[in-house]
Amino acid sequence: MTTAPPAKPAPRTFAAPWGARGYVSDLDGPVHWIEFDPSRPEDAPGRDGPPIVFVHGLGGSHLNWCLIGPQLAAGRRAVALDLHGFGLTPGTRATAVVQHNTRLLDRFVREVTGAPVILAGNSMGGLISILQASGSPDTVGGLVLIDPALPLPPRLPDRQVGSQFLMYALPGVGELYVRSVLSRRPPQLAVQRVIDLCFADPSRIDPAMFAASVALAGERRSQGLRAGDEAFLAASRSLMRVVGLRGRYWQMMASVQVPVLLIGGEADRLVPVASMRQAAARNPGWETVILPGVGHTPQLEVPDTVAGQIADWLERHF
Repeated sequence: MTTAPPAKPAPRTFAAPWGARGYVSDLDGPVHWIEFDPSRPEDAPGRDGPPIVFVHGLGGSHLNWCLIGPQLAAGRRAVALDLHGFGLTPGTRATAVVQHNTRLLDRFVREVTGAPVILAGNSMGGLISILQASGSPDTVGGLVLIDPALPLPPRLPDRQVGSQFLMYALPGVGELYVRSVLSRRPPQLAVQRVIDLCFADPSRIDPAMFAASVALAGERRSQGLRAGDEAFLAASRSLMRVVGLRGRYWQMMASVQVPVLLIGGEADRLVPVASMRQAAARNPGWETVILPGVGHTPQLEVPDTVAGQIADWLERHF
């Protein structure tokens, strides 16, 4: 196993309110990541479980895990990385696609945390975690999939979600939309729109998380949004291509031989609960928890419930 050069402290730590520390590792370019409870030695008593690596979804970042990371760091090392083109990791059209970010995750777990790890992925991060577990099974000891990107059931999707992803998919139209709409939204409005889409009850947003997310969005804007918009568009198109290959994607899921916990929000507008139930039926060895009245990002909307479910699963399997 190769080892990456020593990580450098990150110049900004938006996750500091949750006791996390930020780092930047050189993995063919700067990659930002955070570690929860970093002052506790890795070999401390009671901290002997495999590391858990959190993988965010489309448009997300390391902040997506701050409300559950501290609780899950008690028995193991717990880290969250920013994929290419998201959070504080730079990206381009070429590097932000799902396949390239899967290669980034592979390098990260081999060279930064050490493998095997527990991967916890939300949305696109769940898809990438499945790709990693299927393609490099030696690096993954278990999977936690939180509303992962899945093939859609044979019915019309949510109208707003369907129209938005249709715009992303159309050449020229997608570029015009992100330039004329997404890139012009002030950070506070941009964050609120994501919450409105991903939460069943937007009033559940943690105020400190909202403030940190707005600050991070402002930092990304100050660094130049054009590259970020292009990365987002490339990532969304590659995600749709992978999910669209239904047969191949179902085969990859079936090839995963490690313990899997699937957590789904019953009120998810982006990944319908019917898709999650179909995935559970196709993979009867998975443990499945469907949370009523919860949207696409349960780890942010009902963090205590999600952390409790994951902690219980980890205790039984690891």
